[in-house]
Formats: sequence, C-alpha cells, structure tokens
Amino acid sequence: MAVLVTLLSIAITVGTYLLSNIAGRRFPSPFTTPVFFSTTLIIILLLLFNINYDDYTMAKDIMTFLLGPATVALAVPLYKNRDIIKKNSVPALSGLVFGTLSTITSAVILAKVLKLSNEIIASVSVKSVTVPVAVEVSSIIGGDPALTAAFVVATGILGTALGPWLMNVTKISHPLSRGLALGTISHGQGTAQAAVEGELQGAIAGVAMGLAAIVTSLIAPIIVPFFL
Repeated sequence: MAVLVTLLSIAITVGTYLLSNIAGRRFPSPFTTPVFFSTTLIIILLLLFNINYDDYTMAKDIMTFLLGPATVALAVPLYKNRDIIKKNSVPALSGLVFGTLSTITSAVILAKVLKLSNEIIASVSVKSVTVPVAVEVSSIIGGDPALTAAFVVATGILGTALGPWLMNVTKISHPLSRGLALGTISHGQGTAQAAVEGELQGAIAGVAMGLAAIVTSLIAPIIVPFFL
C-alpha cells in the first residue's frame, strides 16, 4: 500500500508540473507559473486522495534526492555562458548586493510598521535565501527556524508567481537581469523559474542564489539586530 501511495504521489507531482507548463504557455499569468500552479494543484489533489504529509514524505524524499544532480546540472549553462557573466560581473554583483540589502531592510521595516514581534521580524528578514542558510542565520539573530522556513517557501512561491509578471510590466527583458532578480529574491524556486525562461537566466539565477546566501549570512547578523 505504501508503495502505491508513493508512486501515486510522484505521479501527481510530476503530472501537475507538466500540466503547469502547458497552462503557463497557453494562459500566461502569475497564477500559471509552475511553482504556484503546481503547489496549489498538488495540495488540492493530495486532499482529494486523502494523502497526508507523512504518506507523501517517501515520494518527497525520492524527488528531493534528484535535486542534487539537477543542481549540479546548472553548471552546464553556467559554463556555456561564462563569457557573458564575466563581462557583466561588476553590475551583476552590485545589483545582487543591493537586492539582498533591500529585501532584508524592506522586510524588517514593514514588519516594524505592522508592530510584529522581534522573533517574527528576525524570522522574516532572511526570507529570500534558501532554507538551510535561512534557518541557520535566523537562529543566530533570534528568529524561529520553523517560521523562517515557512517565510522562505512563501517568498519563493510569490516571487516566482509575481516576479516575471512584474518584470514584464516594468519592461525588464534582459536575460541576465531577469535571472539575477529571480535568483536573488526567490532562491531555488526563482532559479527554477529562471531556467524555464532560458539557459542564461537559469545560469545567472543559480549564481545569484548562492552569492545571495553568502551575502545574507554576512550582513543579516549585523543589520537585523540594529532594527531590533
């Protein structure tokens, strides 16, 4: 029975992703981006099939294991586009640092305006980096790791749903700029969305995701306590 549930869970996940690609091409919208569309549909289907999180865990572990080779595969487009990345390294690095600073400060300021607790403020401040890094940094600055993980996932979903749309509205079309923005603000989920847009976007997003995590781990312990 457990094997059947696992296979069904994998089929649901893969099937909804493929469906999201079709929906995204036919009906371009923030709501048909793969991350947002797939996540929503998977939750609905799991509820309909009465598959709880524990039952889904085995399928999740199998698919998560495959993230390793997928992440390593990002090195291929990175290598192929190395000349473009080198040529634009200074403006790209400047944008990454500014983007990282702005996402931390804007989150903290908004949380302060809403009069949220210091624990929530610290937890939300590192929402734009990948979960393993965010959780560790959050613990250092007084945040709650569970809250931080939730904020990171929510940021990834919203960033991949609204990011491409906002860049279209503001006429940001350069592949490097789009990849840089998605990787810096929406970590792994943004990188996945950038890779869907194109090879260069995916390559620069992968670099941005890694560097943003480093920058955040260095500056968040200095900036966030100042606001608290």
